Amino acid sequence: MSTFSKLLAFDAIFMFLACILYVLFRQITVRKLRKNPKTKDALGIEYASGWDIINVAQALAMPRSWSRKLEKSPLSYLYANSDLLFENTTKFDQVLAAVFYWLLTISGLSAALLLLLNALGLLD
Repeated sequence: MSTFSKLLAFDAIFMFLACILYVLFRQITVRKLRKNPKTKDALGIEYASGWDIINVAQALAMPRSWSRKLEKSPLSYLYANSDLLFENTTKFDQVLAAVFYWLLTISGLSAALLLLLNALGLLD
């Protein structure tokens, strides 16, 4: 088995875990935020079905200074309101969001990097 195959299999495990956490995060956290009239319209824009789940996870996982900077930009309607979300979530919700978001982001970026390195012939 080549190095590329081993690394890609390892990354696929992380992607699978991110998929499981996506469902858990939706059922545990985003579901109650959608039902709350105060937070219902603060989840950011939904490009495709379920995109607001990623918006909420991003708002809860990123450093607050970055979130505030995004919310002050002209494209602020694309992002979830992090201050409102922090008020209406528990510490468990916030940790679940951070683990899910960073696992999703890192596994996706590492898969793209692996494919690029393989296409350039740098992996055997």
